Amino acid sequence: MSIEYRGERFEGYNKPKRTPNHPTKSHVVLAKEGSQIKMIRFGEQGASTAGAPKANESDKMKAKRKSFKARHAKGIKSGKMSGSYWSNLVKW
Repeated sequence: MSIEYRGERFEGYNKPKRTPNHPTKSHVVLAKEGSQIKMIRFGEQGASTAGAPKANESDKMKAKRKSFKARHAKGIKSGKMSGSYWSNLVKW
């Protein structure tokens, strides 16, 4: 199932993908909650984020992850229609 939305092709709803040619944002997702559909671009292009937690992760990276989650807690809680939610899911 392929969806075309505003000139962008998506594999489906709520499936983030990389956007290497976008000047500022690293990912895009076509978010759907109920009948509401919204294209959300998120993540800084070229930023070194923590990624998935690793077994022997440095204290600096743990602090970076904790700070991001605290700073964006409200946006993460608001659900699929926010960039914070997707950034937390994909990049942190």
